[in-house]
Amino acid sequence: MTNLPEIIKQNFSGSLKDCVNARELHAFLESRQEFANWIKNRIADYGFIENQDFISLDNFIKRETGATRRIEYFISLDMAKELSMVERTPRGKQARQYFIECEKQLSGSLKPALPQNYKEALRDLLHQVEQNEQLQQQIAANAPKVAFADAVGNSDDVILIRDLAKLIKQNGVDIGERRLFVWLRENGFLTLDNKATQKAMNLGVFRMTETTITTPQGNQIRLTTKVTGKGQQYFLNKFAAFQAA
Repeated sequence: MTNLPEIIKQNFSGSLKDCVNARELHAFLESRQEFANWIKNRIADYGFIENQDFISLDNFIKRETGATRRIEYFISLDMAKELSMVERTPRGKQARQYFIECEKQLSGSLKPALPQNYKEALRDLLHQVEQNEQLQQQIAANAPKVAFADAVGNSDDVILIRDLAKLIKQNGVDIGERRLFVWLRENGFLTLDNKATQKAMNLGVFRMTETTITTPQGNQIRLTTKVTGKGQQYFLNKFAAFQAA
């Protein structure tokens, strides 16, 4: 049986905060969703804020075939309580009560441990420097992708789905136009005739454009499904999460 996640400390924008590994919480809650989908959906649905409610760090796992990149999410105890509560399961209730009790102990009976000597002070300083360096490296590595995603997300330009497939492939995910169309239909974004579903329209990821075509029978309107700037950002993030999981 999976244990409750351990309370650890991580650097949130320059300050140490009590938190837990979201992957460990996901395992304890026994959610049927894949971790990458679960955490991305929860962040989006409940408006959690990066560097305030959670941080994400790259974790490179060595395998015989080479290193695999996996994103680890560290979440605050408040976020962990809310994620546990929305599961509405016995395990979710157990986890929430566990985090409440941990908070009581941390705020009441546990006092900050001050360095007792020069050696301990140097050790704590070195730990903070290493944490800050790791965070800065993560920010630097993500900067181009973040800037690109922000520019795309705020753009009014729309592109064809085949161009979206090329964009996703350029960002390291091996998927072609046909496979992307299949995936979009299977996951409820497109109908069988490749029109945007109500789900996709509500999310704002697609826009239906009209083209007038002149035929011997008269003018006809052709509808084409195109991907909005928000949709480009949405699908790039979603496929990046699949790759990292």
